[in-house]
Amino acid sequence: MNILEYIRILRQRGWIIILAAVITAASALLFSKLQQPEYRSSIQVMIELARPDFGLTQSIKQLLRSYATGMWSKQRAQQVINRLDLLYTPEDLIGDVKIVPDESIMVIQIDVDNYDGPTADAIANAWAQLLVEWRNEQNDKQDKENRVFATIIDPATHHQIRPKTLINVAAGGIFGLVLGAVVVFILEWLEAGIVHDPRSLERETGLTIIGVIPPE
Repeated sequence: MNILEYIRILRQRGWIIILAAVITAASALLFSKLQQPEYRSSIQVMIELARPDFGLTQSIKQLLRSYATGMWSKQRAQQVINRLDLLYTPEDLIGDVKIVPDESIMVIQIDVDNYDGPTADAIANAWAQLLVEWRNEQNDKQDKENRVFATIIDPATHHQIRPKTLINVAAGGIFGLVLGAVVVFILEWLEAGIVHDPRSLERETGLTIIGVIPPE
């Protein structure tokens, strides 16, 4: 098939590809609009030492993961529920929370997913405050030079994580283009043996047409 054939196909059936892309993109947009927005709130808690000490720093880096694991518990979830008077069970709430340590910068990040942005911020802030209070309680049992402090860097902020409308629409449009191209290919394949005009017959047979019987 030469370039002229491709041009002919696009002229005759290009509208199918465009229509399919428009329909699927519009469907993706409608689907995104019907979805309930979900937000993620994030907050970082810095772990600091009372004195600069390489050995103590290395030990704390190894303990960061245990700090995070200790905070990600049903007991802590229940404390947050009580503080904020939330209508959650600890199991449900903890399923929406991630607590991840970053040993390279001595930070513990708390992420909270919720269908309400301000609520997600409140939960993240409360959970981070629990970490700070827990470290303060532990420090009361330690000598001043061996204390480890937890400090909230900035209050929690949220952003929308679902739906990703632009990505959905773009993916829908691309899918529509592919689907339309497949439909066009099938139609061309089905009509491959059909001659539509004298020029096509000449091109297929290599013969010159000297006359055409008009339709009745």
